[in-house]
Amino acid sequence: MKKIILLFSVSTISIAVFAQSLDSSKKWSYHFQLTAINQTHPSFKAKYSGDNSLSNTAESRKLSLTTTLFLGHKLWKNGALYFNPEITGGSGISSTRGIAGFTNGETFRIGSTAPALYIARLFLRQHIPLKNTEYKTVVSSINQVEEKIPTSRITITAGKICLSDLFDNNTYSHDPRSQFMNWSLMSNAAWDYPADTRGYTQGIVAELIKPSFAIRFSSVMVPRKANGLKLDYKVTKAHSETIEFEKTFKTKRPTVIRLLAYRSISQAPTYNNTLAELKIGDSASVDVYTGIMEWKRYGGVKYGFGFNAEKEISGSIGIFLKASWNDGKTATWAFTEIDQSISAGINIKGDNWKRVNDNIGIAQVINGISKAHQNFLNAGLYGFIIGDGKLNYGAEAITEIYYKAQIAKSFFISADYQFINNPAYNKDRGPVHVFAIRGHIEF
Repeated sequence: MKKIILLFSVSTISIAVFAQSLDSSKKWSYHFQLTAINQTHPSFKAKYSGDNSLSNTAESRKLSLTTTLFLGHKLWKNGALYFNPEITGGSGISSTRGIAGFTNGETFRIGSTAPALYIARLFLRQHIPLKNTEYKTVVSSINQVEEKIPTSRITITAGKICLSDLFDNNTYSHDPRSQFMNWSLMSNAAWDYPADTRGYTQGIVAELIKPSFAIRFSSVMVPRKANGLKLDYKVTKAHSETIEFEKTFKTKRPTVIRLLAYRSISQAPTYNNTLAELKIGDSASVDVYTGIMEWKRYGGVKYGFGFNAEKEISGSIGIFLKASWNDGKTATWAFTEIDQSISAGINIKGDNWKRVNDNIGIAQVINGISKAHQNFLNAGLYGFIIGDGKLNYGAEAITEIYYKAQIAKSFFISADYQFINNPAYNKDRGPVHVFAIRGHIEF
């Protein structure tokens, strides 16, 4: 662990020095983040455990770290290139297994516990102004150069991207580095959004953006294996499309509603077919669900829908509501084993106690899976996230509370508590109490 911390300290210093040496003109954007999350949970009751179960003995000092450099360069009018090298290391509790709505939103990007350097994002963004548009100035921020952009435009983004950067945004529940940490609260939980095990994919996104609404469409790659690091380049056989409509209601207090739909085609087998094949002694597809093997059979289709709403109640209070569903017939391929989910929460800024950059967040999540998915797990089979050897099904219910405090201009500390009832949908295990401390640097 000391080796990991030392590596991150050296990388932070190196990146800061490099950033300061860049051209300071408006053509460049350079930002940096480092997030460390340490989680622990006490022991809990469990009638039995399987290969993917959350450990029912106490776990402590499960540290994850991510550090990212966000570089942007304006190439021409309305066009810019963005490049994000990233280092990750560490792990989640129980090696990020045993809870469908997992407790650390940074660990889904970590393929191994050893620190690794890789290219997270590398993409081109081009704005195309529409007729009679006005322009607004946007300041330099993460993956955004300072520029004047048209308020009515078509925006094309192409390259290596994180799809959740562009879709399913929410002011109060989206970023595990500064808001809720649970996977179920980062995005619509039943959106099996296409990505490698670190959370990235390759493809193209087209957006029609107007002052009061936006429509987005993407076509991107999916992994070759469930939760795999390598993407499937046979794009005529394996791909994923997502479409989203976003509407902003310009009342005294802003309200935003987003409607999302997606459809993915991959090598994912179906739960019912696998169970039927097992009855006649054919177990060829069993290891496909865990990502151990590549199936090399295409045609697995998963589709679903999501609803995402946010409302500013006052200058210091905002609320949100999310609901999502997928058909639950095929193996989870990229995100996590959730087929239905609903969540709601509140965010309170620290204005009333003179801590304007502090935040309190409280949220409740209920996750579920399809009947076919239940039967699969009850047969003693496994996905890449959950599986206790058998299943006494109950909805997975998660409550999360956090307090984020600004310690210095670019440094924040958060205390986080999560209560998980029926972890991995199993009434025979839990409940679980998870405690966390998060440190976050961003400039």
